[in-house]
Amino acid sequence: MGLYIETHIRADLDELWARTQDPARHQRWDLRFTEIAYLPRAEDEPQRFRYATRVLPFLTVSGTGVAAGEKERPDGTRTSALRFASPHPLSLIAEGSGYWRYVPDAQGVRFLTGYDYRPRWGAPGALADRLLFRPLMGWATAWSFDRLRLWLERGITPERALANWLAELALRALLLAGCLAALLRGSLPGLLGPLADATAYLCPLLLVVGVWLALFKAPLAGTPAARRCLRAPAGRARTPRLLKTLRPLPLEPRETSEKNA
Repeated sequence: MGLYIETHIRADLDELWARTQDPARHQRWDLRFTEIAYLPRAEDEPQRFRYATRVLPFLTVSGTGVAAGEKERPDGTRTSALRFASPHPLSLIAEGSGYWRYVPDAQGVRFLTGYDYRPRWGAPGALADRLLFRPLMGWATAWSFDRLRLWLERGITPERALANWLAELALRALLLAGCLAALLRGSLPGLLGPLADATAYLCPLLLVVGVWLALFKAPLAGTPAARRCLRAPAGRARTPRLLKTLRPLPLEPRETSEKNA
């Protein structure tokens, strides 16, 4: 099952293209990558790149990829396709491929992606991917798309958007913890002063409302949110022909022998 994410951005097509195709800008808004850098290539070859993701402060997983783009298409849309692979033994993703589509309309640009990958580690890896990693990747992609939208539409830099998200997350966590602790005690000590006894019957209701707000209230307008993106195509999603022009990246010898066994 491949992943699909779509958002609508009220921005200029050229500016959106620049902030997604320039590695220095791309790595600023995409939560999935810590570093993206182009590698040397011949003029007639697709663009090769290296990517890295810092999983922990002391652990960085890296890989390489190849990409190609169609900036001028007869229908006015643009397409970018890529294949990627990681030889790192701790990377759950062994190899994969995907694409970006840019579909301009009267209000801006529909920006969407579809991608899929092959997990390593056999059956345990497939189970971990289905239950945890793939949902996490879908969330991270959608969150990043909304972060990009805020940058283009509202001028909120990716760094500021991350700070907004962390601050709102901390406030929600504090509200949730406080309400749950008060529910366990059965009261709101000291908060209502002399009215506490007269309004004691309202306390459970107020606490339940607080828990609901902490968990389900829509994020603030300047905070990135994955929920703002579509997670399934309106119709059938077609893989662009451009992707077929990119050859799969070679696997490390060990994995190649296992695949052929």
